[in-house]
Amino acid sequence: MPLFITILLLYVVQPVLVRLDPGRFWPAVMAVSVLVALFAYPPLGSPSDVALWRWMGWSILASCAVMGYFDYRGRLYSPALTEARLHALTARIRPHFLFNSLNAVLGVMREDPRRAEVALEELADMFRVLMKEHKELVALDSEISLCERYLDLERLRLGERLVVNWDLSCKPAQALVPPLLLQPLLENAVYHGIEPSQLPGDIAVRVARRSNEVLIEVSNPIVDTPRAQKGNQIAQANIRERLSLFFDLEADMRIDRSGGRYSVRIRLPYRRLNT
Repeated sequence: MPLFITILLLYVVQPVLVRLDPGRFWPAVMAVSVLVALFAYPPLGSPSDVALWRWMGWSILASCAVMGYFDYRGRLYSPALTEARLHALTARIRPHFLFNSLNAVLGVMREDPRRAEVALEELADMFRVLMKEHKELVALDSEISLCERYLDLERLRLGERLVVNWDLSCKPAQALVPPLLLQPLLENAVYHGIEPSQLPGDIAVRVARRSNEVLIEVSNPIVDTPRAQKGNQIAQANIRERLSLFFDLEADMRIDRSGGRYSVRIRLPYRRLNT
C-alpha cells in the first residue's frame, strides 16, 4: 500500500521533480518515500508486525526500484528514436526556407549590392542555426532573433507589403521552446497571407506567459486564393509532432479562422534556462 501511495504522490509533484538535477532527484524520491512510510505506518502497520525502520527501508527500496525502471526504459527506448525523428522533421523545413531566402538575395543583388551583402551575412548566420542538431530546447530569445533575420530577408522581396506587429510585452524571460517552432509559422503566414495580395498585410505575433505555460499566437490576413486553401497541413503536422516529441500531451496547437484572419495558437509548458 505505501508503494502505491508513494507513486501517486510522486506523480502529483512530478512538475517540481523534473526541474531537479539528478543529484537532487533521487534524494527527493527517498524523502517522499520516508514521509509516506511515516504517515502510513500507524494505520497500516504495528511494531509487532514490522519494525518502522524496515517499513521505511522497503518503501524507499521499492519506490527507487520503480522509478529506476521507468527511467531506464525512457533512456533505452526514447532518445534515439526521438532524436532521429526530430532530425527528420527539422530537415523538412530547410529546403523551402533556404530556396526562398536565396531567391530574395538574388533579387536585390544588382539594385543594392550592399543590402545583398548584409542579407548574405544574415543568411550565413541562419545557416549556422539551421545546421545544428535540433534535439534540445532552445532559448525563446534565440528563436525570435532567428525569425527577425528571416523577416528581414523576406522584406527584400515584399518590401512595404510585409508588416509585422510583435507583442512581446509579456514574453517569459529565459523561456525554452522547441527549435524552429516560430519560423515555420511566420513562413506560412507570409506565403498564405502576404504574398498572394498586392496590398500591404500585417502579421501579428504574440508571445506571453500564463501561469506555468507559454502561449504563442501567429495570425495573418485570409487571402481568398487557391493556394491559400492548401499547403498549411504539412507545416502544421510537423509542428504538432515536434511538440508531441518534446512535451507529449502537455502542449497543443489550435487553428482559428475568424474575423478575416487565420490564427495559429500554441500552448506549451514553461521551461526555463538553468541559471
